[in-house]
Amino acid sequence: MTEHVRIDLHILQTVPPANLNRDDQGNPKEAIYGGVRRSRVSSQAWKRAARMRFEERVPKDDLGTRTRKVAAELAKRLEKRTNLDSQNAGRLGTAVLAPVGITAGKKAGNTAYLLFVGNRQLDAVIDLVAGRAEELAALDDDALAKAMKELPVADQFTQNHPMDVALFGRMVADIPSLNVDAAAQVAHALSTHAVEAEFDYYTAVDDANENDADPAAGMIGSIGFNSATLYRYASIGLDQLCHNLGETDAVLKAIDIFVDSFARSMPTGYGNSFAHRTLPSLVAVAVREDQPVNLVSAFEKPISAPQGGIAERSALALAAEQRRSIEMWGDKPAHAAFAHAFGPETEKDLETAFGAAVTVTELRQGLLEQLRGYLPR
Repeated sequence: MTEHVRIDLHILQTVPPANLNRDDQGNPKEAIYGGVRRSRVSSQAWKRAARMRFEERVPKDDLGTRTRKVAAELAKRLEKRTNLDSQNAGRLGTAVLAPVGITAGKKAGNTAYLLFVGNRQLDAVIDLVAGRAEELAALDDDALAKAMKELPVADQFTQNHPMDVALFGRMVADIPSLNVDAAAQVAHALSTHAVEAEFDYYTAVDDANENDADPAAGMIGSIGFNSATLYRYASIGLDQLCHNLGETDAVLKAIDIFVDSFARSMPTGYGNSFAHRTLPSLVAVAVREDQPVNLVSAFEKPISAPQGGIAERSALALAAEQRRSIEMWGDKPAHAAFAHAFGPETEKDLETAFGAAVTVTELRQGLLEQLRGYLPR
């Protein structure tokens, strides 16, 4: 029984001076929490980073594309599959979407908004017209529109969803039938402690200046940054993921790849300027049969920096919050495990909250074994 089963993922990760996710002023995003200013990385930024990592593990045909160029993409595939020239392929690519009700954009080949569609779904649409492409291209506009209405184009976008669409969902405001409810919830990453905005003032030297004839800098500027230990949280609804994907093996594969990709991914903002990529110091999973539980309240009182460091004190605070939650509500996870980079004393404390300490590989394997018990054989 998958109803109400959630996979919660808790991560602590320390990032050096960086600007992972900038606001409209170009500075790192922030939020006030617990009465103090925190570093923040938006859920959208980390979801995209995770999606980009999917491409290292999953063939492109099995993933989705988020684009406004759906009609242009269909046209490109039609050209590869048929003898149509680019003009006729573009005409059919636009016409085949019209019966679905997807609003055309101002630029030819574009839609009015981003669409998150599976690459195999696009191929399935092409399958509907490729065999009679030349016949359709010869029709006038009215006859072509009538012919396209007879094809089950919309059905191709409502079945066989790729992993990333199943996890992150799709919203098309003016065509509710194309909506896909997301199986994954991702919180904004938040620092466990207070932060202060800092700025790197820099100058760039003009290498072509000779003999200091022009001593002025070629360019000057500044970049906002901060450094933080971030609490990251995500939750996957097993029932929704089963609904979106159907097959047990596909569900388990999606969960495994999400856990690995979300833990290892990193937004790339100003990556060359700060080389900020790190790995988490704590990854904990909990399988719950009640509801998702974000443990960010562990840090409502900001962590200070005594001897031992913020990351380790954050891990202890997270474990304490998990224990308080279980004691108060009585909702003990059906399965919990964690991987960490701390000392033996901290490990003992974490074990009382999150179960056995394991490697990340063992954590993923144990999670999948636990989830098999909820899924049809």
